Amino acid sequence: MKLKSPSQAAPRTRTDWAKHVSKGVLEPVARWLLKAGVWPNFLSLLGLLFAVSAGILAALGGFFKGGFVFLLAGLFDAMDGTLARVGGLESRFGAFFDSFMDRYAEAALFLGIVYWSVSKGRLDLVLLTFFALIGSFMVSYARARAEGLGISCKIGLFSRMERFIVLILTLFTGQLFLGLAFLAVMANVTALQRLFYVGKRLQKQ
Repeated sequence: MKLKSPSQAAPRTRTDWAKHVSKGVLEPVARWLLKAGVWPNFLSLLGLLFAVSAGILAALGGFFKGGFVFLLAGLFDAMDGTLARVGGLESRFGAFFDSFMDRYAEAALFLGIVYWSVSKGRLDLVLLTFFALIGSFMVSYARARAEGLGISCKIGLFSRMERFIVLILTLFTGQLFLGLAFLAVMANVTALQRLFYVGKRLQKQ
């Protein structure tokens, strides 16, 4: 689940906008899950299990099926934060647990792609997946480290929502080289954007 930290104000992001738009869809479902006794951390764990399943499908070459399963994983990830907010169940550990599961979920899919790429002798895809994974993790790390310094850092071209969309499209179309290359470049560009943003903010303090 997501828990907002009391960090300094930052511009409204595309991710915030998407959450606002989906609010009318997710909240009724969250209320129903709340009545059924479902806890947010359980949804976070389910999201990870679906992501691992998507990675296994990708490792076996079932990219379209893997994309569909990874899409379901994303829905669980979107729902856990909504459930926590609607049910008043937000907590510091819940936010940490959700972010923790998110990193493993993303890594599971990348691992599946790497396994398939190695089996086919596609070292180019292995390298692209590595750079895409590093970029994705650095985007998340930059935000977490910045918030540890008291700076809200959600800026950048490729937040998690954009990366998720690109991964889904890559799996659905099977265009691994194009999708991974685009993701590798944009994720690392976003990480650098956050580096310079935090640097400027710290200089003004």
